[in-house]
Amino acid sequence: MGYSATSLTRRGATIDVDFALIGHQESWRAAADVLAVLRGPERTPLPDDEIKDILPWIPPRAVCHVDVGSIVRSKSEVARSRGLYIDSFIPPGRLEAAYVHENIARVRKAAACAIQAGAKIVSLGGFSSILIEGNFDQLPERRGTVFTTGNTLTVAFIVQGIQKMCALEGRNLRRSTLLIVGATGDVGSGCARCLAPIVRRVLLSARNVERLHKLAAELQADGVQVEIATDLQRFSAEADVVICAASLASPSLLLGRIASDAIVCDAGYPKNLSPTAEMLDAKVFFGGLGQITGGMKFTPDFHGVLNRHPFPDVVHGCLLEGMALALEHRFEPFSQGRGLITPKRVGEIETIAARHGIYLAPLYNADGPLEHGLDARWNSRENESMGERPSRTVESFF
Repeated sequence: MGYSATSLTRRGATIDVDFALIGHQESWRAAADVLAVLRGPERTPLPDDEIKDILPWIPPRAVCHVDVGSIVRSKSEVARSRGLYIDSFIPPGRLEAAYVHENIARVRKAAACAIQAGAKIVSLGGFSSILIEGNFDQLPERRGTVFTTGNTLTVAFIVQGIQKMCALEGRNLRRSTLLIVGATGDVGSGCARCLAPIVRRVLLSARNVERLHKLAAELQADGVQVEIATDLQRFSAEADVVICAASLASPSLLLGRIASDAIVCDAGYPKNLSPTAEMLDAKVFFGGLGQITGGMKFTPDFHGVLNRHPFPDVVHGCLLEGMALALEHRFEPFSQGRGLITPKRVGEIETIAARHGIYLAPLYNADGPLEHGLDARWNSRENESMGERPSRTVESFF
């Protein structure tokens, strides 16, 4: 495909690789941009129909090196970690259940690329983590490489985002009714465990009734008021805080009669909410995102292509978990399997990430930034009332 891709393949095994990130593009436009960088600026961009024909035939491969910096200094030197981004090239139009075996095979091949490159820890992004969640035995023999879904840090940033949005809106989270869509997934259940103790009422929605009953019983044992339903329309109008964490192949979620002042976190990849959803005056933001304040560099340069965000060095929490653990020199499978994310584990990965300057990203949605004056390193834990803006301000890196 061009010099950048072939050189990565040729040199990958000779360069020390701390981490690898396995991902895929959530839209055909994003896939087209990745292919354009790989082909090089001297080549004419491919037409959309050709991209849709070609992409399913591209095998998983490393497309760039990723260097990340920490705010930790040792002997006046900034701690750094080097990794690879490996694209599984799962076609955006093939995320449905009908392609699950094909896509698992792609993730396995991407994992083999990471192992061959000598990566010490690998983060699984987007549907890669959903496909492998609870099925790590389907990955190739490790030979010293460990894998993490990255879901624990994703949950941390979703929870922080909810708390921060409440602060921005002057809302008291403790008086709120929380609805989690996709509640029985690893991310959804993790959010439930973290937020259930600090809200007034919890509504859980998912497709699997048995898993819903199991999660509800777990929360109720801790004294939480919980209701469950597979019919999302029953709950939509009752909630004033909503987390959308369903495993959807495309942005197709319609919440129905949503409260006009609801705070809605769309934490899906691809996004959950349908562009045609009527949200009235609800405050929607994209959740689960963090920002690397120590700096990040792609070689070749994929800035704005692999991280398509309105702020610098913003990355999905699932991928950031592997980076944070690499900077910490903790090469361990931190997040594996469904139902293992607890507030204690969330607090632990939050501390690790923050130590290296990885914080909640500034909040935004499809229309742009949502905040003014609150720093990326805002720590919601300092104001547990969640009804006021935090009084402390921290000088921003940007």
